[in-house]
Amino acid sequence: MTSTQPVLSTRALNRATLDRQLLLRPSALSALAAVEHLVGLQAQEVKPPYYALAARLDGFTPEALSAPLADRSAVRIVTMRSTIHLHTADDSLTLRPLMQPARDREINYFRKGLVGVDLERLAGIARELVEDEPRTMKQLREALSAEWPDADPQALAVAARCSLPLVQVTPRGLWGRSAQVALTTAEHWLDRPAEPAASPDATVLRYLAAFGPASVKDMQTWSGLTRMRAAFERLRPGLLTFRDDSGVELFDLPDAPRPDPDTPAPPRLLPEFDNLLLSHADRTRVIPPANRGRTWQANTFHRPLLVDGFLAGVWRIIGDALVIEPFGKLTKAQRGEVTEEAVRVIQVLHPEESYDVRFGTVVP
Repeated sequence: MTSTQPVLSTRALNRATLDRQLLLRPSALSALAAVEHLVGLQAQEVKPPYYALAARLDGFTPEALSAPLADRSAVRIVTMRSTIHLHTADDSLTLRPLMQPARDREINYFRKGLVGVDLERLAGIARELVEDEPRTMKQLREALSAEWPDADPQALAVAARCSLPLVQVTPRGLWGRSAQVALTTAEHWLDRPAEPAASPDATVLRYLAAFGPASVKDMQTWSGLTRMRAAFERLRPGLLTFRDDSGVELFDLPDAPRPDPDTPAPPRLLPEFDNLLLSHADRTRVIPPANRGRTWQANTFHRPLLVDGFLAGVWRIIGDALVIEPFGKLTKAQRGEVTEEAVRVIQVLHPEESYDVRFGTVVP
């Protein structure tokens, strides 16, 4: 049977997603409002959230993100895909419990090292430990191993991290003032009680606002959750549906922006692990098939360069230079625009330092 749903080309999906991601033009949102709109920022390391917002916000400064972390209106916590994300305080208390099924599955991977361990008791002991004072993972391993000497220490610490909503306390995450990871519970750090989990339906709508149009599998890839089809079906009457070039059904909010596919997309220097590149099952809306896999090598994930909205190279600060490695030949105009964007990023994040912008080799 032939579908009557409109088809969105790869380029149309690209421009729609870039618009939702605040990457078509500088946004006037505050740092905290942007973090909320984007449903968190990938934050496995300290610097990526700052680079992510420098690429997206007008007038951004590092202090604009450090300040919410310092006053605890934003936190760093494990949520989507079992990775550290920087969230607003409100989201940390509601998204983390929504992701609990994925954290429970993660514990199952470590079952062999947890034989004889009462997980409920472990969570209680771990909570007392980290609420007495923030603890490092090493300290958690040592304390929990004293209770269960026959268990695998790493499995014990992972079980604690998966069972409890643990946040990284400051100064970890502050620009230029970071420290090793120390953990306590979100409730203790924010001095607020636990809250009910965000509803799957409301989270689908937020995902579409930040990453749509998207399929059910796309949303599941972003979140790490499974069995989300039921939420999409409940929401279907209020959503628009499309097909991509491969015939996959896509859902979207009726009033969400879907710009003309020929809308200009300025070059953008993104951080490693930016959610733009990690939040869809089909990533061709941003990553051309020829460039798939070119942003990582072994355990290293390189910082992506977007040209005309698509992955077109990688970049890195090496010594006194910001080095850009395009994957293909850039036009003279494109090289000029990329250089201008690189200079802007340096001025935003490193105003007191001097870096040359060079085209060269990033990936050995």
